[in-house]
Amino acid sequence: MTVPAGRDTRTALRFQLLGPLRAWRGTAEVDLGPMQQRVVLAVLLLHADRPLSRDRLVDAVWGRAVPARATNLLQRHVSGLRRVLEPERPPRAPSGLLTWTEAGYLLTPGPGLLDVRDFDRLVGRAHAARGRGDAAVVADALHRALGLWHGRLCEGMASPFLDAERERLAQRRLDVLEERVEIDLALGDDLGMDLVGETRQLTDDHPLREGLHALHMLALHRAGRQAEALAAFGAARRLLREELGVEPGRRLRQVHARILAVDPGLDTAPPRRTPGRIVTPAQLPHAAAGFVGREEALDRLNVFLPAGPAPAGPSGTVVIWAIAGTAGVGKTALAVHWAHQVRDRFPDGQLYVNLRGFDPSDRAVRPDEAIRGFLDALGVPRERIPLDQDSRTGLYRSLLADRRVLILLDNAADADQVRRLLPGSPDCLCLVTSRNRLTGLMVTDAARPLGLGLMSRAEAEDLLSNRIGVGRVAAAPDAVADIVASCARLPLALAVVAAHAAAHPQLPLDVIAKELHTCGSALDLLDGGDDTTDVRKVFSWSCRGLSPQAARLFRLLGLHPGRDFGAAAVAGLAGLPPEGVRTLLAELTESHLLTRSGSGRWEFHDLLRSYAGELAHAHEPPPEREAAVRRLVDHSLHSAYRASLHLVPVRDDPITLTPARPPVTGERFDSHEAALSWFGEEIAALIAVQRLASAAGLDTQAWQLAWTLRPYLDRRGHWQDAETVYGRAVESARRAESLPGRAVSHGCLAIAYMRLSRYEDADTHIRHAADLYERLGDPLGQAHSHRMLAWLGDLRGEYEPALLHARLALDFFRTAGHRSGQARALNALGWFCSRLGRHQEALVHCRQALALHEEAGDGFAQADTWDSLGHVHQDLRRFDRAADCYGRALAIYREIGDRYNEADTLCALGDLRREEGDPAGAARAWRRALDLLEELGHHKATEIRARLAAQTESGPLERPAT
Repeated sequence: MTVPAGRDTRTALRFQLLGPLRAWRGTAEVDLGPMQQRVVLAVLLLHADRPLSRDRLVDAVWGRAVPARATNLLQRHVSGLRRVLEPERPPRAPSGLLTWTEAGYLLTPGPGLLDVRDFDRLVGRAHAARGRGDAAVVADALHRALGLWHGRLCEGMASPFLDAERERLAQRRLDVLEERVEIDLALGDDLGMDLVGETRQLTDDHPLREGLHALHMLALHRAGRQAEALAAFGAARRLLREELGVEPGRRLRQVHARILAVDPGLDTAPPRRTPGRIVTPAQLPHAAAGFVGREEALDRLNVFLPAGPAPAGPSGTVVIWAIAGTAGVGKTALAVHWAHQVRDRFPDGQLYVNLRGFDPSDRAVRPDEAIRGFLDALGVPRERIPLDQDSRTGLYRSLLADRRVLILLDNAADADQVRRLLPGSPDCLCLVTSRNRLTGLMVTDAARPLGLGLMSRAEAEDLLSNRIGVGRVAAAPDAVADIVASCARLPLALAVVAAHAAAHPQLPLDVIAKELHTCGSALDLLDGGDDTTDVRKVFSWSCRGLSPQAARLFRLLGLHPGRDFGAAAVAGLAGLPPEGVRTLLAELTESHLLTRSGSGRWEFHDLLRSYAGELAHAHEPPPEREAAVRRLVDHSLHSAYRASLHLVPVRDDPITLTPARPPVTGERFDSHEAALSWFGEEIAALIAVQRLASAAGLDTQAWQLAWTLRPYLDRRGHWQDAETVYGRAVESARRAESLPGRAVSHGCLAIAYMRLSRYEDADTHIRHAADLYERLGDPLGQAHSHRMLAWLGDLRGEYEPALLHARLALDFFRTAGHRSGQARALNALGWFCSRLGRHQEALVHCRQALALHEEAGDGFAQADTWDSLGHVHQDLRRFDRAADCYGRALAIYREIGDRYNEADTLCALGDLRREEGDPAGAARAWRRALDLLEELGHHKATEIRARLAAQTESGPLERPAT
């Protein structure tokens, strides 16, 4: 490993995990202390730059064998590590390397100081070079990556987490080793390596890995030893038959057939995985027409852009510009304009992301989201994008290594939002815009500051001339001077005035100037109180030109908490018919007070949103503001309720809605597809409205709205959002003193925790719900609770207790006369009987369930039952019937848009194909499942990726319980 430039090599600690755990300060090795302390350090290093809570750290170090006073032991080990890692730091001073945060312990070793990260970075560089067809760079990067290994991960150390990571990384190393041999074969004799001897040893060490056998045959063939290559195939075939009872896979058979056919293609390149074509992105927004001025800023940007083909920072560092200034000063316009001017200097592409750092909805783009978008833009297939954030960052930077790419990071909140997105290549250039100065980025990343102030008077007049015509401006110089002064030479304010003047060519400029002088007080753009950034007069004047109905709507929209909104929600907020509200929205859009997106929704500029909110509080009496919020909440609640019933027509935990106050009626939907589409557009706004309802004291509506969101959040895998929404619902129901609301909300929160694999939390909330339903004397609620306990037992692998809860659920559903619930409980009985080996009994229960579901027309429940039947038939080795059942389940899940359960059934189908002896079919099903699970960010993706990686080596495995 190499220490990055600028780091003090005398004090920087370098860590080795790939082999025995070791650390060096400069050239001196550091004594890391007793074994248990070393285990704690290893776990923290494997979570580097990510906080780890005490509970998770205890679980990773000791697993189920937690000692007494584990927390005290952990704190003692952490204190010992701090003394070892930073011996010169005063005892009471906070540690800079190992710190405690609100989220847990945080270890930050720094880039280039941890071999596991270097391994991922080099492998990412190899994949990027392979996409460019640069085989020599691929070989060099893979050789260097494998050269970091000095044994098994943390050799000689034991803990549940380390044991699991050791196995995972061993498989990853073997994958990379196979890639390295493959590329070495492609380069042929240029490397002067004994690939025959190496591949023979590898097949001896890993006899069930068919890819290695294929490479060994190729190495023999290229060495002119065709007979030995064919004999190697025979030996591999006998081994697979004797050990696993299977024939060689497609790849091994193809190599054998090509050697027999004396295929000349084998003499030039081995069979290779398709890495995915790295594309040239062109993501820059269109440059604004009529850009004027900013010559000094443009000259400064050009300083580090010489005549050569790439930027050149000092000492080969990447050039980073931090463009800062007040809101509306034109930072984005300048960055986009200049980027278009120099884009030919960056032939490998331009990347752009709006980080929304100052978005009023607090929905700023996370760095890992931005990197995922960049990887998509660079053409990286989804299956090649790592789930781990550090690995994802490493792949992103590796793809940019040795490439000339311009990256524009717009509207950054702070340096932390930006750092992961910075390229490492000195051939790249990065532009960052922000309202903050980003001092931290200048200190730690050598970013060059470019402060953007107000336009000069000449530039402001040029802007007006460009927008409304040179002749009109020249004819009224005094009025133009007044307009420029009133707009404080702020580009945003000038653009609003210019748009109004252009839309009313008959209006003299001196009338506009007079209006600006008399239409109100200043709007402070930032909390800094800079009078030169005053645009309230412009906005106030713009609003005074509106019709009274549009002006009222503009004020009320300042109360809407979402980032954007549809016409129906606006109608609900304003208490107006949708047809009339569209006319008013068009008026606001024409006045540049709203923007309509490509999806047909409307949104505010954030300053306009603030101004609208101020107007609402200044001019709308409190009862009217409260009534508007109540209308919006009622509209959202009743619309979402109807949409949710299209997704799940019959629920085990039904509620009775709080009636909406007239004139609110809510939206209606004529199909499942329409409801699903509506949720997709509105979900972010609905979550924001639920938060608003809770804050406004509308607690009953808050927990009821959360209930309506569960089918969509669960079906689309938005489980982190679900945890937040249902946690808020529990509190709202408690404040509302609603026992039914508390029971329902605890149940919803439990389901979110089950999806997040937080089983103890789920158990706690299910039992809270069960107790409340018992107090209420509600048999249907008790049935629902027992069905959830059965589900939780399934996730834990505790099938006997789960079977008991399923039977109790069935009894309660029968008491309540709930036929759909009875069918679901019967399906659960069938499932658990199957898990316990009682397959014939399972078939009876599942068939009874299916008949009831078909009678009720419950598509989702039918899919669940078909999936159960598929598992039962698979256990009975009736593979054709099982495949048919899985196919029926998949068809329904796809139709209703249930991505998680579609992925779950695809996993089972892959297991079935593997049992049938069809590894290609298994791989197809698992890959489709993996795509869905990665989109959902579900932890099961790791398990499926491991199945795909192990398939060739291990052949059919025991099918894990679903």
